[in-house]
Amino acid sequence: MVQDCSACSGVHSSSLPGQAAMDKVGTPGPSAKKHVRLQERRGSNVSLVLDMSSLASVEPIRSICTPRDITLRFLRTSSHILTGVELQQQARNLAQLQEEFSKIPPNFVNPEELDIPGRASKDRYKTILPNPHSRVCLRRAGSQEEQDYINANYIQGYGGRAREYIATQGPMLNTVVDFWQMVWQEGAPLIVMITKLKEGKEKCVHYWPEKEATYGPFTIRLQGVSEQAEYTVRDLTLQLEDECRLVKHVFFPSWPDQQAPESAKPLLHLVSEVEQILQAAASTGPIVVHCSAGIGRTGCFIATRIGCQQLKAKGEVDILGIVCQLRIDRGGMIQTSEQYQFLHHTLAVYASQLPETTGP
Repeated sequence: MVQDCSACSGVHSSSLPGQAAMDKVGTPGPSAKKHVRLQERRGSNVSLVLDMSSLASVEPIRSICTPRDITLRFLRTSSHILTGVELQQQARNLAQLQEEFSKIPPNFVNPEELDIPGRASKDRYKTILPNPHSRVCLRRAGSQEEQDYINANYIQGYGGRAREYIATQGPMLNTVVDFWQMVWQEGAPLIVMITKLKEGKEKCVHYWPEKEATYGPFTIRLQGVSEQAEYTVRDLTLQLEDECRLVKHVFFPSWPDQQAPESAKPLLHLVSEVEQILQAAASTGPIVVHCSAGIGRTGCFIATRIGCQQLKAKGEVDILGIVCQLRIDRGGMIQTSEQYQFLHHTLAVYASQLPETTGP
């Protein structure tokens, strides 16, 4: 007998399973009937007798719904489409947003799924790991498995566009060369950094040059700096042997770790800046986005840009669906309910700025 996972994992936005419920395992039904004589009351001296003779006729279960099956089913099917008016209302309902967020499975990776020698030394946080199916692998001639590893995932963009982003952790001292190798390998035209170097403790190392520096086989030069009120844009050239490429670096330091900014406007300005950079970019490679862990502020930025694209194109947005897709690609994207609430607020502000459309 084979159990169909779809029968036990059908979920929608109005009936969402909590994480604890996913860990429960069903008990045998009537088909697994046994003759059992149990103690009927406390103090009885009746022996426990089990008749096991009928068990041979029970058809074995060859597959069951695992917690991962249920998690992925939820993330793939959940949706909550909001019109502009509904978004304005939803953004004010903080309790409902907190409840909705709490039911989204995080989809974190079990370390056993990444049996890569030396991997742990390249992870900034032990529990924040790249999901295997979408992780970025570094391609180096003659490299060993441990040299292919970087804590980064490809992230799907608006309209299902594959590998539109790379979400990654803030580089560490021993992963800076890996980081630049990834930027070169993927042809990334832009790096968006949404963290300070230190916030009480180190969140990211200083991985770009003040003027010129060499990182492994790469020579990186600073060509220009543009200081804006909320962020700084640097023009970098990345050179490998005789080939030279331009990479933009946007540093957005005013967003506290695991929190939300006081205003949506700086983030919307950042999204607008990114649009302008990409329109002028020679490469169509993915945007590299990182904070410290690469899931909270990173997830908020990516979700905001996708949400803005949805609103502009359709006049509606599916924030729940966006976050679920992000978590399929990288576990834990959007780290707190406060960030989830802020995401709704930011997109409500953006929607209010769009010109009203009239029907035919």
